[in-house]
Amino acid sequence: MSLREIDVNEGPACTEGGLGNYLWSDPPKESKWADCVHCGMCLESCPTYEQLGQEQHSPRGRVHLIKSVAEGKLEVNEFFKDPVFTCLDCRACTTACPANVDVGGLIEEARGQVLQAMPLTGAKKIVSKLFLEGLFPHPNRLNSVGSLLKFYQKSGLQKVVRKTGLIHVMPDHLVEMEAIMPEVKTPMRKKYKNIKLIKAKNESKREVAMLTGCIMDVMFSDINESTINVLTRNGNDVTIPKNQTCCGALHVHAGDREMGRKLAKQNIEAFKDAETVIVNAAGCGCMLKEYPELFHNDPEWKAKAEEFSAKVEDISKFLYDTGYEKPKAEIKTRITYHDACHLAHGQGIREEPRDLLLNIPGVEMVHMPNSDRCCGSAGIYNITNPEMASAVLESKMTNVPDDVEMISMGNPGCMLQMAMGVQKYGRNQKIVHTVQLLDWAYKKEEEQEGRK
Repeated sequence: MSLREIDVNEGPACTEGGLGNYLWSDPPKESKWADCVHCGMCLESCPTYEQLGQEQHSPRGRVHLIKSVAEGKLEVNEFFKDPVFTCLDCRACTTACPANVDVGGLIEEARGQVLQAMPLTGAKKIVSKLFLEGLFPHPNRLNSVGSLLKFYQKSGLQKVVRKTGLIHVMPDHLVEMEAIMPEVKTPMRKKYKNIKLIKAKNESKREVAMLTGCIMDVMFSDINESTINVLTRNGNDVTIPKNQTCCGALHVHAGDREMGRKLAKQNIEAFKDAETVIVNAAGCGCMLKEYPELFHNDPEWKAKAEEFSAKVEDISKFLYDTGYEKPKAEIKTRITYHDACHLAHGQGIREEPRDLLLNIPGVEMVHMPNSDRCCGSAGIYNITNPEMASAVLESKMTNVPDDVEMISMGNPGCMLQMAMGVQKYGRNQKIVHTVQLLDWAYKKEEEQEGRK
């Protein structure tokens, strides 16, 4: 059934008075595609075009499709849906574009149209309801899942499942993910639930609020702990607002912009008293900064979102801008750096994390060619599009230098994906978050001073 055959009264009417064959609310905005002249400068930057070589799977091809629906030349159907959802939304094309066309924003708006015109059914609907609505926005439920995973790891059950082969009842790409699952520890929101303010270790210079994230706090609580340690070491009092929730990036990437707005409103209210909001996950930080986009038809909330997004800072840029203490202890290692897409392309942050690493004594930085090329993680893309994600990862791993001991980055999804690459291709590099290495250097320095 084509979109023209759908009774528009069954869903929300387009708030902008209709736009071609976009008959639903929140359509792609013409201002985002108007400057695209289809020059092709974006082609070499696109991972899916690199793999498929098809025009509809290139940035300019997707922009043309999105524009064609607005002009009434194309329906919102499977032909339109496939290129829109095969996109990694990595934003590399916008970096390459001379006109700075916001392809990522167009893709997310187009996905919203697809989801409204072609609602999920069957197993996909169940999985979406279970995880995107029933789990990620609820910290207590996530903590319960974390406790189960911790039991799975500590009780010996994980070893039994692997040894007996029971693990192989899952699809191969999920088996690969289980193999590199980090050790689950106590979430920071749980650890500090009764502490209103985590005081700076020395002189207090300012107060910041921290987004703990959903998956980050359950699967990578050690990174959150390192973030708190580094912040307090550098004169920052840290608060962890209790009512914060998932940033909504996974929902918006999936086309559920309404849930994205709901989560955005909750976070905006949770952090309304904060002067600075610190984020250590590139995807989350990019989403928080783009909250105003979700409210372009709601002046009141758009104003609130703009005020909020102006307060959001990635941990590496915040430390760089405010002046962090250079560690004195040596961490002797050869390291390379991977630019997370939503840090480099989404937020324009490239040199700041490298500065943190290069100012650790003993760290030798080895350049990674195409360091800002997507690794294939892209939120949950490696789950929804495992074959393409695997192909993109293979391409990425060819650029990782052989003679390094660590690969550093600033996003948890990238860390999991790159860890799979290390395992799959027989590498031995350790995957680390940039702030972790700085924390380790500080701790080593404190240990050395304690022995004096």
